[in-house]
Amino acid sequence: MATIAHNQDAQRLSELASGSIGKLLWHYSIPAVVGMLVMSLYNVIDRIFIGQGVGPEAIAGLTITFPVTNLSAALGVLIGAGASARVSIMLGASNHKGALMVLGNSLTLIVLIAAVYISCFTLFLDDILIAFGANDITLPYARDYMMFILPGMFIMNISFSFNNIMRASGYPLKAMVTMFIGAGANLILDPLFIFVFGWGIKGAAIATDIAMFISAVFVIAHFMRAGSVLHFTRGTFRLQRHIVGGIIAIGAAPSLVNFAASVINAIINNSLLLYAGDLATEAIAAAGILTTYTSLLVMVIVGLCQGMQPIVGYNYGAGLMHRLKRAYWLTCICASVICSVGALVALLWPEYIARAFSSDARLIDVTANAIKIAIMAFWVVGFQIVSTNFMQSIGKATLSIVLSLSRQVIFLIPLLLFLPPYLGLNGIWICFPSSDLLATLITASIIAWQMHQISRMTKKSTLR
Repeated sequence: MATIAHNQDAQRLSELASGSIGKLLWHYSIPAVVGMLVMSLYNVIDRIFIGQGVGPEAIAGLTITFPVTNLSAALGVLIGAGASARVSIMLGASNHKGALMVLGNSLTLIVLIAAVYISCFTLFLDDILIAFGANDITLPYARDYMMFILPGMFIMNISFSFNNIMRASGYPLKAMVTMFIGAGANLILDPLFIFVFGWGIKGAAIATDIAMFISAVFVIAHFMRAGSVLHFTRGTFRLQRHIVGGIIAIGAAPSLVNFAASVINAIINNSLLLYAGDLATEAIAAAGILTTYTSLLVMVIVGLCQGMQPIVGYNYGAGLMHRLKRAYWLTCICASVICSVGALVALLWPEYIARAFSSDARLIDVTANAIKIAIMAFWVVGFQIVSTNFMQSIGKATLSIVLSLSRQVIFLIPLLLFLPPYLGLNGIWICFPSSDLLATLITASIIAWQMHQISRMTKKSTLR
């Protein structure tokens, strides 16, 4: 049986170098997209039940926690995204031992990093939440949620990081199923804890913790199985500098995106407190609803990129440049269509999106206005995300970091500091489409240069 499983795994990996790019992208992306959508349900379900069951103040309090949870996600992505890309490249280069070392070192890194950040958040929680925009109204809700979600952050990092590695090592369907298991548990537990038990916002946090634990058990069990392409092996858990360096170098770009999102959320929350006047609570809640909707679309794109990543990484490692270019462009087209449709829906029916989260009239009006302005240029975001992940997948860490930071740091932060003093509340919403368009110009320039470099590499290999 072990021999049969090994032959099936070898065949699965060889298809990355010879199979139809379109079929491979479909095969790897659909489970990843479904998995990412399912993962998004953790947040969407929480926010809908909290908004409908507790109120606008609770949504605003939950929005205040976004920078903290983004910091946790940034550290998890640092390991998960970096490890999955390294695994794909190593398997493409037939370096199975190196891939096993990446797997073992990843587990050790996640445990060590989680111990540090959970301790820091616990000790300084109120101070951190106030710095991120909490006031007397939102602080109690934000504190209640964070005190119960903190233990689950470590489990969340385990679940998501090793889910990515599972997908990168040739198990896209299994990775999708593990996400379904966790989201299904969350869907059942959320209304039970919030409405039946009356636990409010802390009930949503506890439900997420339990759901993540269930998902983590399934994904770790996969890597305990000796028949898997990669499995935990004695001697791979001790940190090695070159392994850790390779993981962090590639994982730095998507990690910085989450870290930047944390900083930006804090700036937005504080700007809303400053410029929204007596609508501050509703404006912060509106920002949370806007983020939830756009994150849902972004998760679909991230799922496409996760499907693209093993194809691009494997073919880059194998020197098949024409195949990785085709995978990139097909993914770009799909991502652009999804973002365009999502933007159109939001522009046409913003009130319906707001009503899914609340029945409060003032919150619905503020949210609809925010969506109409902020989503105007969202159709370009898919191209940016795919390009950033493409650079990450081929190990171009520096370029990936530049692309990651262009939209959220290089342009958005200065705009958030400059426009609101002159344009007030609407100035905050205008910053989003402005930064999207400016970042697209940078992305297009870098991609054009990188594709030229890849074409030169292809010509050299042909001449040989």
